[in-house]
Amino acid sequence: MRDIDFMGQLLALEYPWRVQQVALVPKDKRLDVSLEHRRGATFSCAECGQPGPIYDHLSARRWRHLDHGEFLTWLHARVPRVSCPEHGVRQVQVPWALSGARFTLPFESHAIDTLLEADVLGASRLLSLSWDEAWHVMERAVARGLQAKKRRVISLLGVDEKSFAKRHRYVTLVCDLKRATVEYIGFDRKKTSLDAYYLSLTKKQLAGIEAMAMDMWDPFIAATVDHVPSGRDKIVFDRYHIMAHMNKAVDQVRRGEHRRLQEEEDNTLAGTKYLWLFAEENVPEIKAEDFEWLRSLHLKTGRAWAIKEALRHLWTYERKGWALRYWKDWYFWATHSRLKPVVKVAKMIQGHLENVLTYFDHRITNATSEGLNSKIQTVKKTLMDTATETTSKRPFSSTAGGLRCIPLAPRKNANYSRAFG
Repeated sequence: MRDIDFMGQLLALEYPWRVQQVALVPKDKRLDVSLEHRRGATFSCAECGQPGPIYDHLSARRWRHLDHGEFLTWLHARVPRVSCPEHGVRQVQVPWALSGARFTLPFESHAIDTLLEADVLGASRLLSLSWDEAWHVMERAVARGLQAKKRRVISLLGVDEKSFAKRHRYVTLVCDLKRATVEYIGFDRKKTSLDAYYLSLTKKQLAGIEAMAMDMWDPFIAATVDHVPSGRDKIVFDRYHIMAHMNKAVDQVRRGEHRRLQEEEDNTLAGTKYLWLFAEENVPEIKAEDFEWLRSLHLKTGRAWAIKEALRHLWTYERKGWALRYWKDWYFWATHSRLKPVVKVAKMIQGHLENVLTYFDHRITNATSEGLNSKIQTVKKTLMDTATETTSKRPFSSTAGGLRCIPLAPRKNANYSRAFG
């Protein structure tokens, strides 16, 4: 069997394409396969599928194919363009690769399998690709997944923000709380960041939203009220974010008291920052005795911590009415504590109390979003480490694997909706 016939069968080329020549380059460990179409062949417009006459041919291009042993295989062809009455001159779609891709479909499939088993840097080494090339293969796979993904109604959403770079740069993260999947990532944390997600939904999907857990961030609230039917009643201010505000207040009290004690050469609070941020049941056993002693000193920090811990009990009630009565007692205690950071947080929660108590209607939190945030942080760190390792081995350029390649920095305001579901 001739080499061109053998390669033609391996490639399973569709009419009118055929193998023109096969050239082995031992010095470069490369196998070059030239393709051509038969004379008189007709092609269709890639946009409408209407057949049209060949207008001209593009310059020869090449596509990476599956390796043969140690030899990297490349397909070469001059792609024709057709003259379409409706769309004008259009490049035809070749059967062995996706539009705009420089890898054949079998190679991309193999690359994706490799990426599932290794990180981007490891896969790029196994596939003899650059970091960028391996990353773009994965990007195209995600895009194909998005197109194939069916629209569905998501009843419980988590809306969160994620810092992805210095100087307070953020992305908006929307999660399906039931399935624990990321549904959308939008640039920044403005109202328009969340607007873009809601605008991508149908009326049926918007009406099917039962509740959304989020932080007390006005742009997210405004976007939800504008787009979701009865959106105001469906917002649940996340208890983990509320407790984060309380933890911050406790730390502010500790810092102020620590400064005053140091003026008296008293270092009682030195090195205790993280102890006061623990929930009571999570204090490390090795520190439990020391922490019990600190609490017995009747410090302002100890009072702030006790108020913070008492707030946690709000979400343990079964009924909204009981929770509201508990809140009134707690609020009186907090606002009469004479601890300014605590008073400030208490008044902030009071101003949003209606949607704090909607928890008892829907009982959702952003714990799922926080878990996904943690995974994203791990992925981001891995990508930064691999990008750093890559750039340390070759000069940086506009296409080098640098920080530009980190996926949590969407280009412009790109809608990465349902990218990880």
